[in-house]
Amino acid sequence: MTRTVDHGTAKLMPDVDRRRAWLLTVDGAPQSYVDLDAPEHLEFEYARRLGHVLDCAGEPGKPLDVLHLGGGALTLPRYAAATRPGSRQDVVEADRGLLALVAEHLPVPDGAGITVHGADARTWLESADADSADVLVADVFGGSRVPAHLTTVAYAEAAERVLRPTGVYAANLADGTPFAFLRSQLATFSTVFEHLALIAEPAVLRGRRFGNTILVASHEELDIAALARRAAADAFPARVEHGAQLRRFTGSAKPVRDEEAVPSPVPPGGSFGIG
Repeated sequence: MTRTVDHGTAKLMPDVDRRRAWLLTVDGAPQSYVDLDAPEHLEFEYARRLGHVLDCAGEPGKPLDVLHLGGGALTLPRYAAATRPGSRQDVVEADRGLLALVAEHLPVPDGAGITVHGADARTWLESADADSADVLVADVFGGSRVPAHLTTVAYAEAAERVLRPTGVYAANLADGTPFAFLRSQLATFSTVFEHLALIAEPAVLRGRRFGNTILVASHEELDIAALARRAAADAFPARVEHGAQLRRFTGSAKPVRDEEAVPSPVPPGGSFGIG
């Protein structure tokens, strides 16, 4: 494939600087970047931060059972397969047309241990086996917004049920000042998990711009030092907030119930678009 491929609102575009690298956009918003020759390469900052969570889970390099909610071009599953050979991974993506586009043009190698399911993320999660995942990665966007039904206490409880006691939840979220959505998610997940952390660039946390943050949750204490080292070493360094500082950031935000859930905010114009 050497040209742009469209399917509905999804578009695959070649990266002219890398021979077999592709950018996936949905509704004009960048969703995934894949280098078929270097699956361990994570182009987007938020993807690298999710990769840091995967790197810090369990023993370094050992296989993991990973559940991905949101498929995109399967960037993170390819990364885990390359960096943790033998891992078993399930990917849940509601957009079957997108799955078909990726399967046709960016197929996963045989034997990668990646199984793809065309289904709604929460519906699939609620029927999945308990204690079946070491890591749950949530990167679900309807265009540029996290769907409302993936923001609630009931959803967090479903995620916790599927994770093993030592498991880690990591979600890609997007927000900007005054952070009503992000704070509500911290309050929501604090009702279910004992330990929380937030990975984000200082400029985002200071309210200078809208951007991605990574929410990390677990029952066991997180390796904050390892996460912080990796996040600080990125091209765009990020900070890891946790403990009392994170509780202060959360403030008086309330957990979200199903009946009051709303999607994440609409990004300001130009936040994630491409030229």
